Amino acid sequence: MSIDMSQFYQVFFEESAEHLESMESLLLALDLDAPDADQLNAIFRAAHSIKGGSGTFGFTDMTEVTHVLETLLDRIRKNEIAITSDMVDAFLQAGDVLRGLLMAHQNGTVADETASLGIRARLEKLAGKDSGQPSFAQPGSAPVAASDQPGQHIYQINFPNSSAIFPEASQLNNLLEDLGNIGKIENQQIAAESVALSLTTAASEAELRDIFSFFLEPGQLVINLSGASAAIVGTSSADDAGYGFFVEPEQVKAEVENAQGYGFFVDLENRGQAPAPDVNPGEVPQRRATDKAAASAETSIRVSVEKVDQMINLVGELVITQSMLAEVASKMDQVMHERLVKGLAQLERNTRELQESVMSVRMMPINFVFSRFPRLVRDLAGKLDKKVQLKLVGEGTELDKGLIEKISDPLTHLVRNSLDHGVEMPDERIAKGKDPQGTITLRAAHQGGNIVIQVTDDGAGMNRERILAKASEKGIPFNDNISDAEVWLMTFAPGFSTAQVVTDVSGRGVGMDVVKRNIESIGGRVEIYSKAEEGSTITVRLPLTLAILDGLSLAVGGQIYIIPLSFINESLQPSSESIKGISGQGQVVHVRGEYLPLIALHQLFNIKPRVTRPEDGIVVLLEAEGKKVALLVDELVGEHQVVIKSLETNYRKVQGVSGATIMGDGRVAIIIDVAALVKLAQQ
Repeated sequence: MSIDMSQFYQVFFEESAEHLESMESLLLALDLDAPDADQLNAIFRAAHSIKGGSGTFGFTDMTEVTHVLETLLDRIRKNEIAITSDMVDAFLQAGDVLRGLLMAHQNGTVADETASLGIRARLEKLAGKDSGQPSFAQPGSAPVAASDQPGQHIYQINFPNSSAIFPEASQLNNLLEDLGNIGKIENQQIAAESVALSLTTAASEAELRDIFSFFLEPGQLVINLSGASAAIVGTSSADDAGYGFFVEPEQVKAEVENAQGYGFFVDLENRGQAPAPDVNPGEVPQRRATDKAAASAETSIRVSVEKVDQMINLVGELVITQSMLAEVASKMDQVMHERLVKGLAQLERNTRELQESVMSVRMMPINFVFSRFPRLVRDLAGKLDKKVQLKLVGEGTELDKGLIEKISDPLTHLVRNSLDHGVEMPDERIAKGKDPQGTITLRAAHQGGNIVIQVTDDGAGMNRERILAKASEKGIPFNDNISDAEVWLMTFAPGFSTAQVVTDVSGRGVGMDVVKRNIESIGGRVEIYSKAEEGSTITVRLPLTLAILDGLSLAVGGQIYIIPLSFINESLQPSSESIKGISGQGQVVHVRGEYLPLIALHQLFNIKPRVTRPEDGIVVLLEAEGKKVALLVDELVGEHQVVIKSLETNYRKVQGVSGATIMGDGRVAIIIDVAALVKLAQQ
């Protein structure tokens, strides 16, 4: 019975992408002077798994690249050749090519064959240039280890040959090449229905069965130890056993169905462990596949983002309904309806817990973004002839998946900017008494209801005089006693750049204004701190999620408005003496020695208030983009955790408004865009 393997493509694409990410991070962390054997083995296993998967699904272009890549990695981990910086560059390039091939297969487009051929040639050259040997052993060629070395085995191997097992001839050839890589093939006989051969190798029977498990079920493979080698005690490397295998498609199908259709690939967690001594080696692959599939089914499933978003939306509607019920219950006699009140209180607690649980499903570690920067810093530092190390702190900090997608590009620009403008050239740093190698630190942490991300460098810092000169040149107004914080924020102006030379990395003044705009569009803020010759720190503050907002509800006339708590400093009722008028420019309020512009919310939205005099209302002090303002409202209603609804999607874009929500009494409340409100008031 044949099955359609295309139903498993998506899992293969996801697993392969994870293997490529793992390979890249391990390569970037590798110490070339003293490479760690575990890291080399992990890199090899990742390549081996991609090769096996691509071969199973018939993606021969990926199989050909990973075969050459795997061969070179195998020689390195066996200490036949020493790993070099050129090899790491080639491995990283191979990863990029494989990503391109993977994307092409995923999208149904044509892959770049030139890039594939180029990287294969480069890897083959690196594999053969030290020893003069070909990059991989062909079937029947001399093995890496001579057959007369201690610990060698002679195996008689028989297995079936059919189009069901090997749909393409290249798959059988690749299998024989794998065997040739670990030993010497002799007496090879390939018939229409079976294959028989003799293999002299130091590998254990379990390792051989792992290689064959890509294509065969254990019962289809016959391995007999020859009497000539039966007395020789063989040795095997524990880290070679149990990696990257697939099971027969029929077995895959059964296990996938048992696991509700998710995660049939084996993970990397325990692939470096040898089988227990009391296990029959012939049973290892099948038992492992079953155990792994069961473990995968118990610990995780793959769910589409659309389903998660739909669930979050439904929970949001449930929260709104619960608020409506609570509003109605608050007007009832608490004593007569005691059981109802208690039930609604329990419903509120359960709804809040359900909301938090559902929201946690969308939470992802920020390492999904951070993991791309070691490669970026390595490549860009080499391009600029700088020595830079990247430190990551708080990679496990979680935030909403939607935020992760939106923060990726702004952070990339900030890191590139720090490397290009912040960190000096090695000779400059030496002249200043600094370490020739600069440091860029990416840090993430939770602070209250926000997540704070910082990009810090130990470079030259920002030059106040140069920024002010550039601002004057571009006609940006400023006063003589402008603070440093306001000077640094000038760099976010469109087209602003202090770079003396325009490069293909930066210098055109395009980017920082986009960074600021993109961060503000998701409710975030950007702050800059810099000190001459000590470096700069750019801080990005973001809400934990785009779906839920902690806010303060305000009443103006018959309308309710929501202000995000992250922008509120305090609220107070001013005295008449603290209100001062400025001729032709409105009013200010005096708060602890500081005069703040007073914004009447009813004037901005042209509605009729209940109070017109500031001393009769409430003033809420807000801070956005380093500027403080005072907002005049009729009264404070209370704090709420509200479900954000897009006003632009359901109506149209309104200046000064970032969204809307539904209150417990069914009314629509407007969520204020504080940053836009400040700009609107200034205009």
